[in-house]
Amino acid sequence: MEYLLWVLIALLAYSGVAPLTSVIMEDVPATPGLFLATLVFLVIASGVMVSTGTADPSAAVSVEAGYVYVAGAFLTIGILAYTAALESGPVSVVVPVFGLFIVGSSVLSILFLGETMTATRAAGIVCAVLAIVCSAGGNR
Repeated sequence: MEYLLWVLIALLAYSGVAPLTSVIMEDVPATPGLFLATLVFLVIASGVMVSTGTADPSAAVSVEAGYVYVAGAFLTIGILAYTAALESGPVSVVVPVFGLFIVGSSVLSILFLGETMTATRAAGIVCAVLAIVCSAGGNR
């Protein structure tokens, strides 16, 4: 259950990203802002790899690394699109709609990773969609 601690840390940290990004883009254009944020991520991630001894360059050319590169392409497209949405739309609508990635990831994991679709999971997916529709709806 150690993963629950990590996911709670991720939740708390990531909760600040959209509001900060929205405020920052009033003065810094989206693409340079995203570049600088990514630079911070690369510096910190590099430090973590070095300090944990996981900076093995052979991993970059392994067969399995192909999946990492594809995931990186999806991540890049997603973050660029998310940033563009935050630049042009209200955070209170963009973030909940973006949050539907949770439903997408759940469905893909059931379809392609062999995870089980239970009645509880199906109900959770339906509730998540309804929650997003309710929280992103309404007037500006």
